[in-house]
Amino acid sequence: MPIFTYKAIDKFGKEVAGDIEVDSYEEAIKKIRSLGYFPTEVKAKKGRRIVQGVSKISPTGKREPPKTVRMPLFGVGAIKAKEVTLFTRQLATLIGAGLPLVRSLNILRDQTKHKTFKEVIDGLAQQVEAGSTFSDSLLKYPTIFSLLFVNTVKAGEAGGVLEIVLTRLADFREKTERLHSRIRAALIYPFLVITVALTILTFLIIFIIPKFKDLYEEIGTGLPLPTVILLKMSDFLHHYWIGAILFFILLFVSYKILVKVPKIRYHIDARKLRLPIFGILIQKVSIARFSRTLGTLISSGVPILQALMITKDTAGNELIAHAITKVHDSIREGESIAGPLAKTKIFPLMVVNMINVGEETGALDQMLNKIADTYEEEVDVTVGTLTTLIEPLLIVIMGAIVGLIVLAMFLPLVKLLTVLSE
Repeated sequence: MPIFTYKAIDKFGKEVAGDIEVDSYEEAIKKIRSLGYFPTEVKAKKGRRIVQGVSKISPTGKREPPKTVRMPLFGVGAIKAKEVTLFTRQLATLIGAGLPLVRSLNILRDQTKHKTFKEVIDGLAQQVEAGSTFSDSLLKYPTIFSLLFVNTVKAGEAGGVLEIVLTRLADFREKTERLHSRIRAALIYPFLVITVALTILTFLIIFIIPKFKDLYEEIGTGLPLPTVILLKMSDFLHHYWIGAILFFILLFVSYKILVKVPKIRYHIDARKLRLPIFGILIQKVSIARFSRTLGTLISSGVPILQALMITKDTAGNELIAHAITKVHDSIREGESIAGPLAKTKIFPLMVVNMINVGEETGALDQMLNKIADTYEEEVDVTVGTLTTLIEPLLIVIMGAIVGLIVLAMFLPLVKLLTVLSE
């Protein structure tokens, strides 16, 4: 029987954690709720894949045995975030037009071309038709619908405003994806330049420079230090290139393992925020994500303590997540949000003041969304500025490296010519 590890909030707003042994992810959620807790994170231990079973209706009208929906491995054929966002937007539109939830899901199922997602939507429709709530049905697919998505839908169901909540979720996902796409687009050019440059440099060092080595040995003159260093490097890579590749792979895997350790991740994320130029960008992205997530949850009716814990799990930076935890604990003791945020010294004074005004006027969700809009615009400007600066900087650096290699290769020839001319 699978073992699930969870984090949750008790009735006093305190975070609790533990392990439970149940048959499925859905049963794990129900078990946690039966203990009087509100789950914020539930994961299967030891990387076990959660596979869901849904049933189909045959052309004769009889229900067929449940069919297993297997999530694609290694991201091949995976359900993309854009497809989930489009599904959310379309579902909100159909429900807003007055169509029942099951009918809306069946329409979207027929329109969806993605085979796996079609089966998922079909499973959702069948479970809702059988009497399950929409939020409980979503719990069966944790790899597609996050706890943020599920809890927001649950709040919408409780308040009878599912259409509004789905619209907010679609807006939230679209703005988040837009922010990510801007950052990805800005990084594509530098990545391509660095990749091409490193490929050319590797080719020169491994295949071209050794030919100069044979020439220098025939000449028999003493070699300058830059040339000696370059030849040693070329000789090493020529004979141990497999070891060099394995070293970098080992380095990458070690980083991925170490970054999962909370204390190490905390220090790494703290250093990221102190990086020149990029640290400011990371901070702005994190603040925009925090504000957008918390604003969406609060406006959808999720209680503030639960909303903070969900926001913490989606912060993307351990230092900011730690700050959100402190805010959560302070609010549980009766304080406001703005005061604890100011004490963390991570959030700028402008953000703290805007949140303070939002609390005083009772429009915290609107103020958070305004903060998110502001910082997303700032991220866009910062990314554009960085792109403008990085392009010529990369060209200069790569030109300098190639120039040094050429200089190191031709210094012995210059020395030889000098000797011959004397």
